[in-house]
Amino acid sequence: MNPNAPNHPPGHGHVTFLGAGPGDPGLLTLRAVEALGAADVLIADPQVLDVVRTHVRPGVAADAQGTPEQARADASSSTADVALLRDTANLVMGAARSGKRVVRAVAGDPGLDGYAADEMVACAAEGIVFEVVPGVAAAVGVPAYAGVPLRDAQGTDVRFVDARTADDRCWSEVGSSDATAVVSATLETVAAAAGELVAAGRKPDTPLTVTVAGTTTRQRTWTATLGSIAQVLKAAKVLPSPQGAQPVIAVVGERSAAAQREQLAWFESKPLFGWHVLVPRTKEQAASLSDQLRSYGAVPSEVPTIAVEPPRTPQQMERAVKGLVTGRYEWIAFTSVNAVKAVREKFEEYGLDARAFAGIKVAAVGEQTAKSLIDFGVKPDLVPSGEQSAAGLLEDWPPYDPVFDPIDRVFLPRADIATETLVAGLIELGWEVDDVTAYRTVRASPPPAETREAIKGGGFDAVLFTSSSTVRNLVGIAGKPHNVTVIACIGPATAKTAEEHGLRVDVLSPEPSVHKLAEALAEFGAARRRAATQAGEPVTRPSERRPGSRRRARS
Repeated sequence: MNPNAPNHPPGHGHVTFLGAGPGDPGLLTLRAVEALGAADVLIADPQVLDVVRTHVRPGVAADAQGTPEQARADASSSTADVALLRDTANLVMGAARSGKRVVRAVAGDPGLDGYAADEMVACAAEGIVFEVVPGVAAAVGVPAYAGVPLRDAQGTDVRFVDARTADDRCWSEVGSSDATAVVSATLETVAAAAGELVAAGRKPDTPLTVTVAGTTTRQRTWTATLGSIAQVLKAAKVLPSPQGAQPVIAVVGERSAAAQREQLAWFESKPLFGWHVLVPRTKEQAASLSDQLRSYGAVPSEVPTIAVEPPRTPQQMERAVKGLVTGRYEWIAFTSVNAVKAVREKFEEYGLDARAFAGIKVAAVGEQTAKSLIDFGVKPDLVPSGEQSAAGLLEDWPPYDPVFDPIDRVFLPRADIATETLVAGLIELGWEVDDVTAYRTVRASPPPAETREAIKGGGFDAVLFTSSSTVRNLVGIAGKPHNVTVIACIGPATAKTAEEHGLRVDVLSPEPSVHKLAEALAEFGAARRRAATQAGEPVTRPSERRPGSRRRARS
């Protein structure tokens, strides 16, 4: 039990006012995730709804009126009517009165949200128990992601200003001081806020930075001065724009100087910052790969190209699993995560668990397969020390020794389209192999029309091909990636298949590993960024370049 959780009588409602941070889902606190997981009702500001709802239990309960609360939250958060969005006190208290655990998620920190404070007062007036879970305030988190420190070793004063509510006295106090000013504004009002500071006494050549969509992969920062910011935004073709109402954080003072930011802009200088990368694998297969891509600043999109189905005739698989229990095998070799899943499902069907592997040696073709086995409760005895492939597994596989191996048989559960490399190699080492079809791979259904158009129209910056079948299947279900899209392949065979389909391969992994492939793509992105910087050109994503202007890439 969480010692910080409030103690309230059973059957009584409770409200958690939760700060969801400025946009990066990784900035949610552990306490915030815990509160969301226990929520019956979620009511969120629109800009953080996607950040918080992934942590809410599926199928949340309905309120007293019978409206699903998650749907209600979505509906209330999609409107552009700010007054309607902010008038949520009755909704919050209505759910709490009915005994629900309500999470009211706000952008940034609830302590800096005046509307949240009003809702807290309303709850207190009715005797509704509530708690506050602080979050990372946008005024602090966004400058940190923009590479703009707010204080120095001399202890510079910091003043926070909301341009929407600042009066003449506020502007006068901030303008007449030399403190670092952190101004919350919008794209279309930030120049006016700069003018207020100049009118109050700040010099027009005072540096400032303006950051939009801070802490997300859409983040963009401009460096200017108080006197030039309007021209800088106009030259960048940011204004005039229908998106002029987007919130921005402006930092005014020497801390935001361009030279300082060039050294400290850690987030926007990530090698794949803002790249939309297509990962043609299932969500389960792509999870760790997508996490790695996000660490490089990319936005991964997972598009399954194959679907996994049971074998047409399950009897062979059933006999092999029974043989595991009766001691028929010395080894079992897993060549994919799907093979682990197939055996695990068959175990569960028979009421077995990981203990059935007692006395059997277990091999895994690579790290991801080994991880899925560990999640099942089985620690593999053999994982290739070199190349993570059937060939790499054979290099480390011991030959059959009748003195030390009482049984000479290996159980190999695998896909229906797997190659014969491993079977032939094991036989050559003296082993008998039960080569069993554990699952079938079929071409997946086409992705949504929007995704297909993005693939063919150059909406993706890169695509990772992890096998020849992913090339064939992606082209078959969605079409050929556009010429501007960077093509990254896991090995020569996959690259050859890509070229046969008319694709120009830009990145070739040095090893047949999905993580080495992602690493190679990141190195390609970093080299591309360096080349643009050295040439004095703006750093752009591949999808922002004209067809035909792409340079032939190096692997």
